[in-house]
Amino acid sequence: MAKVLFAHGHLLRFDPKLFEIGKPYPPLATLFAAAYVRSHGHAVALFDPMLDRDTSGIATALGREAPDVVVLYDDSFNWFTKMCLSRMREAALAIVEQAHARGVTVIVAGHDAADHPERFLDRGASFVIRGEGEITLNELLNALSDAKGDLSRAKDRATAIAGLIFRHKGMVRRTVARKLLQDLDVLPLPAWDLVDIERYRAFWKRRHGYFSLNVVTTRGCPYLCNWCSKPVYGNTYHSRSPASVVAELTMLRDAYRPDHIWFCDDILGLKSSWLLAFAREVQDAKVKTRFLCQTRADLMTPQNVQALADAGAHEVWLGVESGAQRILDAMQKGITVEQTRMAVTHLRSHRVRVGFFVQFGYGDENWNDVSATRSLLRELLPDDVGISVSYPLPGTRYFEQNAHKMGEKDHWSDSRDLDPLVPATFPRKVYPTLSRMVHAEIRTWRGARALRAILKAPTTISAVSLKEVAEMRKAASWLFHRLRLEAQLRRN
Repeated sequence: MAKVLFAHGHLLRFDPKLFEIGKPYPPLATLFAAAYVRSHGHAVALFDPMLDRDTSGIATALGREAPDVVVLYDDSFNWFTKMCLSRMREAALAIVEQAHARGVTVIVAGHDAADHPERFLDRGASFVIRGEGEITLNELLNALSDAKGDLSRAKDRATAIAGLIFRHKGMVRRTVARKLLQDLDVLPLPAWDLVDIERYRAFWKRRHGYFSLNVVTTRGCPYLCNWCSKPVYGNTYHSRSPASVVAELTMLRDAYRPDHIWFCDDILGLKSSWLLAFAREVQDAKVKTRFLCQTRADLMTPQNVQALADAGAHEVWLGVESGAQRILDAMQKGITVEQTRMAVTHLRSHRVRVGFFVQFGYGDENWNDVSATRSLLRELLPDDVGISVSYPLPGTRYFEQNAHKMGEKDHWSDSRDLDPLVPATFPRKVYPTLSRMVHAEIRTWRGARALRAILKAPTTISAVSLKEVAEMRKAASWLFHRLRLEAQLRRN
């Protein structure tokens, strides 16, 4: 059996915007893979640089663990690994190079490596995994163990393993695609014991006063949004059983005592029957914990929202994307603006916080479309907003439609970049300014709402309303951003 050191290339400090937000999570997909191969007899350890300043700690980990194999396994449940930010790519390649220099066989699994395998093979990786990785990785580790260090012999055997890319006998070989798991309960619970939980806890407590961990209940998304990357699961959707998820929540509560959970599914509770059963099992097991999740406006029926609240939903994020119906239709989003309004109404009736994902720059979006989005934000005043720019991710229809328009730059350096990467209606420099202006507008609107409420009923003053009023001070930048945006638009 192999001695395996798992690693990943996602460092919070390498993305200034995310570092400022300050909500790091352990690499969940990496932990699933480590648990699976360990259950088949391989010895596992983890180098987790999420909270490090750089990747230099891999040298210490290599010396301490003396692995036979390093597996650089990106967290596919983290949206920013799909975007393949260039700073994270550099971190991943640095780990590959250092492991290869030590003479260790390197296996890479991740979106960027699957899209651009030669970049990783050229820097020292022996194999790249594409598709769902756990079973492929285990079969490959078995082949390497049987070959007893003879990499050429191992590659001979690897030609029969589905889901691999590697160089052998002068050629880049791609084996047949791996079929997806349909019964996710065959996977053991993630290898949480490999994580330095107390380091994460200290960071969260210092930044936010509470501690959050991540859980996933599903893999995939059946909807057809043409800008959304689905490099592994396509339009499939497979769920763990409610009992399996509750077993993990119980284990996390008993072992690590999180105050909060982030369900990092693309969509939590697509099926009402699953969601209702989950809520019942959470209550029966007495593991109700505040949680945040992502879902769709058209799924937020009164029954589903009631189940989410019963299970512990504290904050729900919706992929609103745009306030212009024609843009939603062009995206093939499959929702209406009115459904967003109804979803917010239902969620707030249960005192669930609402977050919006919004993007600008899609297709031929014009100023009227931008204004429609701003109007919707002002009308509904979500509790939080994530603003981005439409991003051509490899494997999406949006990428295919725009690939011929892209220049040499094909990735963002970090999540502040906000470069459309393809020609849009407005110059590229407009979009970061637009994002800042809209954030400032939202702070102004929230503060004004809170101030009106206080003046109307002074006895109802709360810490939340005072905080919203205080936000108006930060919103003074709105006029500056507005004037700058108008100047940029005039120069267009």
